[in-house]
Amino acid sequence: MKVRRQENDSSRQRSSVSQDPIKELPSVTTVQSPPAPPTAIRPRVVARAGLYAVLAANAAVVAFLFAQAGFASNALIVLGRLAGLYGALLMAFQLLLVARLPWLDRRIGMDRLTSWHRWTGFGILWTLLAHAVFITFGYAQSSSMDPVNQLVDLAETVEGVLRAVVALTIIVVVGAVSGRYARRRLAYETWHFIHLYTYVAVVLAFTHQVAAGTTFTSSSAATAYWYAVWGVALGSVLVGRLVLPLWRNWRHQLRVTAVVPESDNVVSIHISGRDLDRMPARAGQFFLWRFLTRDRWWQANPFSLSAAPDGTRLRLTAKTAGDGTAALRHVKVGTRVFAEGPYGAFTAMHRTRPESLLVAGGVGVTPIRALLEDLEGHAVVIYRVAEDRDAVLYDELRELAHAKGAELHLVTGPAAPDRLAPSELARLVPDIAERDVFLCGPPGMTTTLLRTLRELGVPKQQIHHERFSLAG
Repeated sequence: MKVRRQENDSSRQRSSVSQDPIKELPSVTTVQSPPAPPTAIRPRVVARAGLYAVLAANAAVVAFLFAQAGFASNALIVLGRLAGLYGALLMAFQLLLVARLPWLDRRIGMDRLTSWHRWTGFGILWTLLAHAVFITFGYAQSSSMDPVNQLVDLAETVEGVLRAVVALTIIVVVGAVSGRYARRRLAYETWHFIHLYTYVAVVLAFTHQVAAGTTFTSSSAATAYWYAVWGVALGSVLVGRLVLPLWRNWRHQLRVTAVVPESDNVVSIHISGRDLDRMPARAGQFFLWRFLTRDRWWQANPFSLSAAPDGTRLRLTAKTAGDGTAALRHVKVGTRVFAEGPYGAFTAMHRTRPESLLVAGGVGVTPIRALLEDLEGHAVVIYRVAEDRDAVLYDELRELAHAKGAELHLVTGPAAPDRLAPSELARLVPDIAERDVFLCGPPGMTTTLLRTLRELGVPKQQIHHERFSLAG
């Protein structure tokens, strides 16, 4: 392994990880930006607490309205109705999580919201299964029918029950393909297509609740409450996933202005448009990009900004990972671009300390390079690659480090657990526990470094990382 180090004369001296001779870059004295004050209130904590509070408050309202409507004589039916109501509430909450509302996304991040969405989905699956089982067995107990015939009878005689059965079937299928075993074996396009049927299940479940829900119709307050819950959830999806992207793209009229190969398998695309100074993009964020050509308009790929937005242009840098990304170097200047975003919480908004450490692995350097441009205070940058030729944007990083008064370490060598082990990382950054750490790289590297940072005593609130699948 080899570590190449760059730092300015005013920077603190660092020891170096090395098994081969270290190549030192010329030192340059620069004027360092004044340290930024630590963030007093953590945006992610505020947003997360807000979501939990909203969910808890609505759970309490549901329980109150359920009790107010009265209880059935059969305990199984009571449990079934309550499970159904909480299943409906979780469905509405799940829609909010994937609505891509800017306020939530900037504070929590799409990757974490998507993870919460997944676990909420399993909660929906089990509560709605409980609803179906308890209701069926409860009515079967009252009518002396067997559960199968009772379910058929309910579907044939009670309005909305057949729609509920279809909705539950869809949710079971979606839950099955969302399991880890199935997800790893399905193509993303197949999984995504099946997942879209969740919206059909939501509509069917809502119409079932309107038609057959005793709590829904028990009072005008209950009816108004449930219409409000579904209206907010579905309205959030409509605004975040459709209205806002359409409006922003109509407003900014994005076009490709340059296509610059960075290496044999990495390309940068420069994009300009109207009023980009009014686009709320920050360094570290990403967009879902669609290049509106005949063969690519339907493909949306997540790529980070590889330079801080300057109000006149945007830039993404992508590595070839398939036919879609390989075709990017052939995109023509002038091509219209449809961009959804900006997304992600991997920004300076979440800083808690005046100094920072930025760690990049491979093409995960793209948001790191943009962040370095945006951050104030002393920064240390560690760029981990297998070979020197893999260090895309390294010349830009080196020039930027000179200008910002930052330290830059290029760590090369085959992937191995000890390349950035605790002892080596502590030698490079002795005061690591006093810094914010921004980390972006492949999953294996990210997992290893998160464990290393815990061993070095870096507080959890100072660690900021982006999933490589969304950032790269």
